Amino acid sequence: MLGRFEGRVAVITGGSSGIGLATAERLVDEGAYVYITGRRQAKLDAAVRRVGRNVTGVQGDVSKLADIDRLFATVKGQHGCVDILFANAGGGEFARLADADEAHFDRWFGTNVKGVLFAVQKALPLMPDGAAVVLTGSIASSKGIEQIGIYSATKAAVRSLARTWAAELKGRKIRVNVVSPGEILTPSNADAGSERRTTGIPLGRAGQSREVANAVLFLAADDASYINGIELFVDGGMIQV
Repeated sequence: MLGRFEGRVAVITGGSSGIGLATAERLVDEGAYVYITGRRQAKLDAAVRRVGRNVTGVQGDVSKLADIDRLFATVKGQHGCVDILFANAGGGEFARLADADEAHFDRWFGTNVKGVLFAVQKALPLMPDGAAVVLTGSIASSKGIEQIGIYSATKAAVRSLARTWAAELKGRKIRVNVVSPGEILTPSNADAGSERRTTGIPLGRAGQSREVANAVLFLAADDASYINGIELFVDGGMIQV
């Protein structure tokens, strides 16, 4: 039986661990060829070995336009198209308003906003009409959480960009949606305490990367052909209840 993504080409930024890697595994399982990026070559190589087939790793930092150009030049040279773009690379650090400095601001807006914007822009020439774009947001853009004001602002910007791009790309029938995780167990936050993991979550537990990946695949698939410009929360009900 053919998978939902048989013959399709996907690009995942920030695909060497966590949600990005889980999504790469799921896409390959369902027939796609996947390109993943990561800043650290050794970690990226390990991710490629874990996926095992139909995957290419392209080292790079999405805050650097030259690296984004190199990514899509690689895709163009090998496959010539991008059917699915999952702009997932991002991160953040704790910093209170009184402590945030210019370097903190530039680092995270550079990765979380600049990186997303130019990844989408530079993918567009390779995207056929009807392609799918999924951006990684966060519940932090909808909820005031102490000490992550810059991170929250970057994710609010991502949500806003998705609305704009859904409107701008309507003539090409390219859908742009956001998946916004809540408390998800990933390598980057594995040391967080269990109390933080469950506070305010109706399901009483943290999520798994694969659960977010399932939502990304839904938004990227023909199953979501009439879904455009939305924010899909994967948070165990934390924001909604």
